[in-house]
Amino acid sequence: MSKPKVFEKPIGVKDYLPHAVTRLRQVESRVLACMGGWGYEQIMTPTIEYYDTVGVASSTSDQKLFKLLNNRGTTLVLRSEMTSPIARVASSLLKEADHPLRLSYHSNVFRAIEEEAGREAEFFQTGVELIGDASPEADAEVVALAVASLQAAGVDRFKIAIGHVGFLNGLFEETLSGRGEAQEELKSCLLRRDYVGYRDELRRLELSEPLKRELEGILRLRGGQEVCDQALELSGSEIARASIRHLCEIWDVLEAYGVSEHVLIDLTMIGDFSYYTGMTFEGYAADLGFPVASGGRYDNLLSQFGRPAPATGFALKTTRILDLVRTGSQEPQRILIGYDASSRERALQEASRYREQGDVVVTEKVEDWESWLPAAASERPVQYKGKAYATVVSVRSNQVQGGTLA
Repeated sequence: MSKPKVFEKPIGVKDYLPHAVTRLRQVESRVLACMGGWGYEQIMTPTIEYYDTVGVASSTSDQKLFKLLNNRGTTLVLRSEMTSPIARVASSLLKEADHPLRLSYHSNVFRAIEEEAGREAEFFQTGVELIGDASPEADAEVVALAVASLQAAGVDRFKIAIGHVGFLNGLFEETLSGRGEAQEELKSCLLRRDYVGYRDELRRLELSEPLKRELEGILRLRGGQEVCDQALELSGSEIARASIRHLCEIWDVLEAYGVSEHVLIDLTMIGDFSYYTGMTFEGYAADLGFPVASGGRYDNLLSQFGRPAPATGFALKTTRILDLVRTGSQEPQRILIGYDASSRERALQEASRYREQGDVVVTEKVEDWESWLPAAASERPVQYKGKAYATVVSVRSNQVQGGTLA
């Protein structure tokens, strides 16, 4: 293998230049402020975790984990998501804390990938975990907060699809009892949104026409609360019916929040069925084929860390959101101050005054005023060395031009 050139990066990672970092921090601060307003407190966890604890508990498949060995030969992983690390903290450092816990985060995470277009090995997530509350109210809270967080991030047009893994588990166990492999294949098709493959699998199973129509019928179970009524008629499984009743209760709470216009029920939405235990959801923005948010209930995870507790949460795909939004908050004014050697102290005092007002100030000692172009510029903003400045201040012989002394 040839040695990489000094400016090359591994596939799947990227550099964030100043303008992109500014936008990322603006989205981060707005979303975390929104989450804080709902009572969620920010947490930070290590980039590196033990494979045998957080790694095996993660929802990320084993082949997508970045693994490394420490000097003792112990296998470590780069965190691939934030839910498992937070579950570890909730079961250890916060084990005496009262439930429910409301925790938020903004972190970079890592996934080992093949050389696929559009996939990133490192990306940012901003999300919450609500630990210790099994109620429909808790599920509705995280969905409503996901709506508020997307709006805070600047995403204008989006829909959140909610489903429940119990519905499909109950329906398939009722209709395909003892055919575990077939059930898993159908679930896998739905997880990939491969509806053509789902229908092909139904044909391969050589089911009776009424049963095939019943199982094909779930592909049409998308919409508002009326979908719950249709689903209750479709299945007699108590597991499936209990799941639908849970979704109905979630919907009622979302209506009380006033966010149901952003939500639809999609009973083909299953999430990772080996990880989620109840309600799941994904948020899709207009004109983008990938989800910008995802989450759901995962009541079994914390038991792996010795403190069983119900939990639900979501993560925004912050890196994808950057491709959608242009942050609209007012940028701080950029000011350029030039000064000569005899005026250094006064110029730097002037710079401090502007900075206290929240402005961005760049100072520069000027050797040749005749060639210092900003001093002669008549239009604003002034372009100087690749940057735009709203105000240019010259401090010469302790006299200020273009600005005002305090």
